Amino acid sequence: MTWRRRILIAALSTGVLGAGVAVGSNVWIAGEASGHTYAVADLPEAPLALVLGAGLTPNGRPTPFLADRLDLAKTLFDAGKVQVVLVSGDNRTHAYDEPTAMMDYLIAHGVPADKVVRDFAGRDTYDSCARAKRIFGVTQLTVVTQSYHLPRAVATCRALGLDANGVGDDRGATYAASTWTAGAQREKLAAIKAAWDVTSGRDPVLGQQESGVRDALAAP
Repeated sequence: MTWRRRILIAALSTGVLGAGVAVGSNVWIAGEASGHTYAVADLPEAPLALVLGAGLTPNGRPTPFLADRLDLAKTLFDAGKVQVVLVSGDNRTHAYDEPTAMMDYLIAHGVPADKVVRDFAGRDTYDSCARAKRIFGVTQLTVVTQSYHLPRAVATCRALGLDANGVGDDRGATYAASTWTAGAQREKLAAIKAAWDVTSGRDPVLGQQESGVRDALAAP
């Protein structure tokens, strides 16, 4: 067998393996999330909404997609579908503080301050789900994100032992169609990372357990 033929066979084998991993990861997500994504009207009640970060604008405010998530969380709160909102985002530097921007947005839109809890180390979907359980002591929640991201978010939380349902926002598909399409396409590859995170059981950024969610639920 020539060296060129060996390289070709190796490349084809790698491609087939990679495709199989991608397909398997997406099938796992679809199965894990099946029956656990809802429209607002049909969503079962839960103690907590988990809003996942989606970036800040240069002036430090939530991006449009993140604002959509926060608006949806407020809708759930106003409808009595959730009692507390946990905002989970990135705060790796003092200059970038997603959770505080998310909290400020919710308060400005009428959610009581004592019903919003910040998670400062929700650096990705896996970290946010894992920390909700391991740091904040959450057992049941509703995940809030864009609808194309929702199956992966719900599947990740459920695989980590959370009783998780989810509801997704679709408004971005209308006012930012190209961004929406790109995000939906990225989900196919993000599924591989999600499967790896869950399988490896990697630790997110941890620390002492926090009572913020428990205190917020107890507040009148």
